[in-house]
Amino acid sequence: MSVLRRPSLRKLLLPFRLLLAGLLAAAALAPPAARASADIDQAWRQIVATADHRGLPFAIVDKREAVITVFDAQGHEVGRTPVLLGLAPGDDSTPGVGRRAQIGAVQPAERTTPAGRFEAEPGRNLSGEPIVWLDYGAALAIHRLRPGPSRERRAQRLASPRLKDRRISLGCVVVPEPFYEAVIAPHLGRSRSVVYVLPESRPLDTVLPPAPLVAAAAATAE
Repeated sequence: MSVLRRPSLRKLLLPFRLLLAGLLAAAALAPPAARASADIDQAWRQIVATADHRGLPFAIVDKREAVITVFDAQGHEVGRTPVLLGLAPGDDSTPGVGRRAQIGAVQPAERTTPAGRFEAEPGRNLSGEPIVWLDYGAALAIHRLRPGPSRERRAQRLASPRLKDRRISLGCVVVPEPFYEAVIAPHLGRSRSVVYVLPESRPLDTVLPPAPLVAAAAATAE
């Protein structure tokens, strides 16, 4: 006569542990937080699918929403914040604008935040302030909200829900100081990174990896 043994607690919990592991794996591959715009979601998917960031931390600047989202080297979102962007609409830099920025001679129509894929690196401006350079020649960088006579008004603009209010800089991507210290500095400000500035007047694919590469990466993964 065989004796029925009660299953061990470990065996009883095994299905639940497997379910939990599956949920965690799905979460690891999930897109950024639900509040991300459709453009950021598409950009994230294409970047991660093709490993276009080459294993480096990266950030996506959505100019249409005036928001930056920062990701770690594995593609996990680590922070998002509203930003100030260039006063003028447009996806290109005017030739020579970086030189004119050093002497305060940038015209309003030249104050654009250019779109593109930028190999970013930490550095300092002429005042010795830590920043993240996107394009040194064009004086394009990510930096914190600076002190000065315009600080209060710019802080109000950063907090404004009106996108037009957040178009005021010379072209740089300006973030709140606490965000710079907590997110930008540790993830983009210590070594090389990649920053994608999404276009506002051109198709996303002018900045992102080509669609055929995304499809090939997906097929390989299957």
